[in-house]
Amino acid sequence: SAHYLILAGGGGGGSAASAGGGGVGGYRTSFGTTGGGGAAESSLTLTKNIPYTVTVGGGGNGGASTGFNNGTTGNNSEFAGIIAAGGGAGGGNGTSSGVLLGGGSSGGGAGEIGGAAGTRSTPTQGYNGGAGSGFPRRGGGGGGAGGAGVAGSSTPNGGAGLGSTITGGSSITRGGGGAGGAENSTGGAGGSGGGGTTLGQTAGNGGNGTDFLGGGGAGANRGSSVSGSYSGGKGGKGVVIIRWLTSAATISLTDGAQTEAVSYTDGNFSIREIKNSGIVTFS
Repeated sequence: SAHYLILAGGGGGGSAASAGGGGVGGYRTSFGTTGGGGAAESSLTLTKNIPYTVTVGGGGNGGASTGFNNGTTGNNSEFAGIIAAGGGAGGGNGTSSGVLLGGGSSGGGAGEIGGAAGTRSTPTQGYNGGAGSGFPRRGGGGGGAGGAGVAGSSTPNGGAGLGSTITGGSSITRGGGGAGGAENSTGGAGGSGGGGTTLGQTAGNGGNGTDFLGGGGAGANRGSSVSGSYSGGKGGKGVVIIRWLTSAATISLTDGAQTEAVSYTDGNFSIREIKNSGIVTFS
């Protein structure tokens, strides 16, 4: 019997001047509250000497600066049949909406028309992004694992992440949504837990989400004193965490899963934080 936390890659932020932030990668866990306020899921029953594939999803790319471009969605993470959906992408300034995909989907592109908020995936794994505001041009923040993105405003922050003690010790927050850009403003802050932050009026590229926290990338920003088009931030890479009773089994990692993996102990339990795709076997 094993507990898990499976977090997908975050979506990339939109580009241009006041774009939507990317949504966090889907957050699924049997050890505490799952993304979107859902109850904890059931623990897994694993079979010894059977290889299980672990997929750790990468973050989506931010929208390119050569036009009003949406970001791209993050990639799924998976372990033992549990799939966390990649985060939704932020809408580019001037587009009609955020991309309607992902664990906690995007904010809309601000634009003249004001982009609609993206919607979260099913089953619930995160929160919706915030809608863009139109005039003044302000994008919505990306949805986080623990809260919705802020709608277009002078500070369109990304949605908050969720804390977990699955690795033992202090709670670690993961799954923050990316901030939206806001013309004639410094823009928003990334959601707690790795969300990308807009980089201010003098440097308008969106900040990247943090790897292994699944954060969304920030939307591009532009202040009143700056002209030009800027790129969105890249979404953060996801992670897979497994927790089991030490006396019950021994784990082995192969085919890339051992690279950058981190081991923890918590009383009678062993924990492995897996940062790259590969194979897991218990014996």
